[in-house]
Amino acid sequence: MSTTAVERAAPKGATGAQRRRVGGAVVLAAVLVATCAVSLAVGARALSPAEVWHGLFAAPDPDRGLTEIRLIVQTVRVPRTVLAIVAGIALGVSGALIQGYTRNPIADTGLLGVNTGASFAVVSVIALFGFSDPFQYVWFAFLGAGAAGVVVFGLASIGRGAGNPLTLALAGQGVTVFLAAMTMAVALSDLKSLNVLRFWNSGSVAGVGFDVIWPVTGFVAAGLVTALATLPSLNLLNLGADVARGLGVNIALSRTAGIVAVTLLAGAATAACGPIAFLGLMVAHVARYLTGPDYRWLVPYAGLLGAVILLVCDIVGRLVVRPGELDAGVVVSLLGAPFFAVLVWRGKFRNA
Repeated sequence: MSTTAVERAAPKGATGAQRRRVGGAVVLAAVLVATCAVSLAVGARALSPAEVWHGLFAAPDPDRGLTEIRLIVQTVRVPRTVLAIVAGIALGVSGALIQGYTRNPIADTGLLGVNTGASFAVVSVIALFGFSDPFQYVWFAFLGAGAAGVVVFGLASIGRGAGNPLTLALAGQGVTVFLAAMTMAVALSDLKSLNVLRFWNSGSVAGVGFDVIWPVTGFVAAGLVTALATLPSLNLLNLGADVARGLGVNIALSRTAGIVAVTLLAGAATAACGPIAFLGLMVAHVARYLTGPDYRWLVPYAGLLGAVILLVCDIVGRLVVRPGELDAGVVVSLLGAPFFAVLVWRGKFRNA
């Protein structure tokens, strides 16, 4: 084949791959929309499509106020559906980012101590101030998650191993173990903190109103903007630090921006829902299988997959023990543990 023929064929192949990726993203978006519709319809009381439509758009009766169906749809199912989407996107994107920045295929957001930092902050403020409303302690959860991320990143940035992904993982593990012990010590000394921790640690998208969801969405949006800005340099970092530096990447700035994005995303999602294990780990591997190692595609796919999987797990949790519920975080863990075991068994840990 002549050089000219090769040059002509390459763009066609690239265009074909890009079309497949765009098509896959459109399919995932369509699945997410369909899952949202199912989420509004199922629960302790099943609703028909007509009832869901009425609950969403019918004008309220001035004499009767909100009907039962409108109450179910607007005050229960819409908020938990929106939160599942926001938290799923945040955890999916942060899971892909943390694997890329640490070059560790089994890393998840818990690696930075985000989950345990949020847990420790929650039990501490409840024990000290007696908070009971999620709107009161969600801000402390976010601050705790952010503070833990800063401490881990700071520890990993000093000494001989500064900037080394292994150093970051070790620092994260050390901070996580310490905060987990402190969390349990506080919770065991205060019954109210223990009761809140038992519910919050299971990871649930239920019972959170828009007074919490909208501020959390703002932090997630900031994290997504930061994440998208770092994707080209993240691709280069995964070629090796020397190669990236030679191509003009400011490694310290890029890693700092990445850690900030992960902390914003995972911290906001954890503050609103509690820690949800395995989600970021799972969707990062599935997204990498679908898109390859290009983080410009892998990260958006991970976000869409995270939203779909968290929403599906929430729906399953409503159905399996009706009229009761299993929290979404429990269902994700039941799905994620076998997924992780299969990855280990097949040796499919692939990073960029």
